[in-house]
Amino acid sequence: MEDDNALTVNLLGTGPIALPPGARALDALRYDRLPRRSPIVAARVNNALKSLQTTLTPGCSVEFVDLEDEDGMRVYTRSLVLILARSAHELYPGCTVSVEHSLGNGLYGEIHWERPLKASDFAKIEARMREIVAADEPILRRRVKREEAVEILRQHGQPDNASLLEYVTSPTVHLHASGGFWDYAYGALVPRTGLLTTFRLRFYLPGFILELPERHDPTVIPEYVEQGKLANVYYEAERWGRILNVQNVAALNHVIETGHGPELIRVAEAFHEKKIAQIADQIVANLDRIRIVLIAGPSSSGKTTFAQRLAIQLRVNGILPVPISMDNYFVEREKTPRDAEGNYDFDSPAALDQELFNDNLAKLIQGEEVELPTFNFMTGKREYNGRVVRLTPRHLVVVEGIHGLNDRLTSTIPQGRKFKIYVSALTQLNLDRLNRIPTTDVRLLRRIVRDHQFRGHSALSTLQMWESVRRGEQRNIFPFQEAADVMFNSALVYELAVLKKYADPLLAEIPPTAREHAEARRLRKFLSYFASLDDKDIPATSI
Repeated sequence: MEDDNALTVNLLGTGPIALPPGARALDALRYDRLPRRSPIVAARVNNALKSLQTTLTPGCSVEFVDLEDEDGMRVYTRSLVLILARSAHELYPGCTVSVEHSLGNGLYGEIHWERPLKASDFAKIEARMREIVAADEPILRRRVKREEAVEILRQHGQPDNASLLEYVTSPTVHLHASGGFWDYAYGALVPRTGLLTTFRLRFYLPGFILELPERHDPTVIPEYVEQGKLANVYYEAERWGRILNVQNVAALNHVIETGHGPELIRVAEAFHEKKIAQIADQIVANLDRIRIVLIAGPSSSGKTTFAQRLAIQLRVNGILPVPISMDNYFVEREKTPRDAEGNYDFDSPAALDQELFNDNLAKLIQGEEVELPTFNFMTGKREYNGRVVRLTPRHLVVVEGIHGLNDRLTSTIPQGRKFKIYVSALTQLNLDRLNRIPTTDVRLLRRIVRDHQFRGHSALSTLQMWESVRRGEQRNIFPFQEAADVMFNSALVYELAVLKKYADPLLAEIPPTAREHAEARRLRKFLSYFASLDDKDIPATSI
């Protein structure tokens, strides 16, 4: 006989299930029928990401989230950072733990104490973390009044957390605790430490790298690959943040609310212009050998605007840039390769006519006259419209495209004749000491606004294609970034405060029935921590 008081919910992959009244998402775990290679760490309830400790409501839809899901990796990472901070504070009382940025397959951070920590200290912290995981202790979640949360965080040495909570409009917030260490985590955490088995803590002078599994193989830690150039760009960004005294969102909000936003904009833009001028000077100093500049970077990193600003700086030096877009060398539509889902894969190197591209570049370098093609995206055909180019000693070819750092695309051009630039938005801004702002989020918000303003796309359509964009970046861009001669960081410390008023209304249009609603909620919550900044003081040349 059925229990009339049973709570019925719809579990993805299983169907309707009956649970006791007051059941949590945890209680539905035993009904999960989907094959998994990694632990379930959270759930989407009515397309909103929730903790497994969330109480379910009648008729709700539930989808479990594991580490092969981007949201699952965020939950896993946040939870591990909490255990790392707890372990460090237990072993080195009074220390300050800060997570700075991503690096390779992990997070780089530093721990400041009464003396510099050594490799043996980080080995002890990792061992303590593994003890906590092995004990499978609960991670407590407690809803408290916002004012009480601020006081708790200040008492537990989390002043930047406490300062940011002043911008939360909700009267109550969730705090999480492990072993007496309290934190505000900006999202769901795992319910128990026993789920956090796969990680490695590496000493990386002067700090550490918390190595994490990857979504495509969440059961192992991949071999660490050194990314020295990228690390140096991040270091420069953090140094610049210290100079500006804007290293977290609370500090940025203070600058805006005290009326110093316009000055911050001017200084940040001047820094960009200075860096671009330095890159132009470096190219000009080697002009006797350099004939081609290649500019590459992931989606919405600012490649096109950077190329335009670099062209101006080259002209200041008496150099005449000849811009060439790799997009004009697409193969005709019927020859375009397709991805696993059967869609055209425009990000694949095979989508470009590499033979024609190399032939044109080689002829230009040798002083021959070349008619450059244009690709008609409406017809899917290559066209020639009479753009004929011949290089003089004052000319320099500037190529922009996602494959610019891949030498397969310029195989006929000697290395010494190429100058490669990697552009990305590597933000130095963190929410607080333990919670970084992913560079991917900055680029995604840029793209949502750009797609709406210049391509007529909704935020929903941008989010729907973003996973495919990210796969292409992982395959075709990031593996080559260390091959760059120069890396340019296109992030602006103030930009999220400006993007907020444009992106938030677009994200609000995504209905709760859409699967992307969970991502829209996350991004809107993220933007809610920022004070708004007017864009009237931003120069027209800004990235």
